[in-house]
Amino acid sequence: MTGDADVYSRLIADLDAADARYKLIDHEPEGQTDLVSALRGNPVEQAAKCLIVMVKIGKKQTRYVLAVVPGDARLNLNAVKELLSGTYVSFASPAKAEELAGSVVGTVLPVSYHPDLELIVDPKLLTFPELYFNAGRLDRSMALTTEDYVRVAGPRIENIT
Repeated sequence: MTGDADVYSRLIADLDAADARYKLIDHEPEGQTDLVSALRGNPVEQAAKCLIVMVKIGKKQTRYVLAVVPGDARLNLNAVKELLSGTYVSFASPAKAEELAGSVVGTVLPVSYHPDLELIVDPKLLTFPELYFNAGRLDRSMALTTEDYVRVAGPRIENIT
């Protein structure tokens, strides 16, 4: 997918423009949170697991959420549904998730660059000084200071695990 480099470049440009503190980590291609955490050498709970959720609101409206949770946590789909006053919730299809994220599954950034994708982060993830995530690529990750992440990404912070 050609979008991968675009999302990666945009993230780096945004972080540099905001004087954010981060480091890049190259590793074997891997998109599974527990496995890539082992390659990076970070605790799995410090990994930002990024999941794209579809919420139906009645019969006519569909909203999408980029839910970001600690790598060792399970997303509570019903919590997301309740936050949006939804009537139905499920994970988005891989094709829809990749379209909204601009990168392939396993490389979704904890930042939303799509106007139809609302960013919601669980506060448990923000208790660590740094977050780790694949930087829009399977072979490169980022360690980003949590303070700068919140400042640059501007997430809605809600209990969703």
